[in-house]
Amino acid sequence: MTRVMKLAFGSVIIGLLVMGLKVIAWWLTGSLALMSDAMESLVNVAAAVAVVVALRVAERPADTNHPYGHHKAEFFSAVLEGVLIVIAALFILREAYGGFMAPFAPDAPFAGMLINAGASLINGAWAFVLIRAGRAHRSPALVADGKHLITDVVSSVGVLIGVGLALATGWWVLDPVMAALVALNILWSGWGVIKQSLSGLMDEAVSDEELAQIREIIALAASGGDAVEAHDLRTRHAGQVTFIDFHLVMPGTTTVDEAHMLCDRIEAALMDALPDARVTIHVEPEHKAKHSGIVVLS
Repeated sequence: MTRVMKLAFGSVIIGLLVMGLKVIAWWLTGSLALMSDAMESLVNVAAAVAVVVALRVAERPADTNHPYGHHKAEFFSAVLEGVLIVIAALFILREAYGGFMAPFAPDAPFAGMLINAGASLINGAWAFVLIRAGRAHRSPALVADGKHLITDVVSSVGVLIGVGLALATGWWVLDPVMAALVALNILWSGWGVIKQSLSGLMDEAVSDEELAQIREIIALAASGGDAVEAHDLRTRHAGQVTFIDFHLVMPGTTTVDEAHMLCDRIEAALMDALPDARVTIHVEPEHKAKHSGIVVLS
């Protein structure tokens, strides 16, 4: 089992633990704000399970029907997570409306707040682990899961503040109001996850920083050989994999063996920097030069 899969399974376990703690906090108090926090944890568990399934699919090797692999399954997982977040937010808004019309004092608020705070600390620590590991392993599903947990922590802090203010002032309407604010924050989080995942499904190019790195690697790896320039560079990312293709201009006198050796050298340099890269190079004769691409120093 890869480290990414271990982390995905870990998210399910952590999610169940945190959800259990927050459900206990809600059960002790009856607070709508704490209920909203527990509902978001339920979404976390469902999303974590979706990530596990997506990663299992994404790890499958390329086959006849999917010659480029199954890497985009991670984006489908992230879209599903976003949809689940939105559904949970709408449910919370409905409950908050009922509480706003008939506010009530929560039971055992201090015990519930303490349990909720402990669950939030666990969530925050795990979110840091997921985001860091997701970026290191180029896994959008893990990064999306970690960012969602961060919003959960922020929501939990807001919930604790809201319940604390309600206790201090006796304005019990603050409880459903805080639940509604949490729901709006969850809606915004869900839209962000969906938007980012759809960009991957639409074959969005790599970031400007990564593109500049790729251009520099090509220029350095191709220097000292027969290459004149590289142009028509295109990139896209699918899960952990980055697809790179471009045209490499070489003199017509270059032999097939020489061109092949240079292409191998460039591919090796790119894969050293981007281990999950898939590189395609189209060799062209010198009269095809556009004098507008990556200049290669001889």
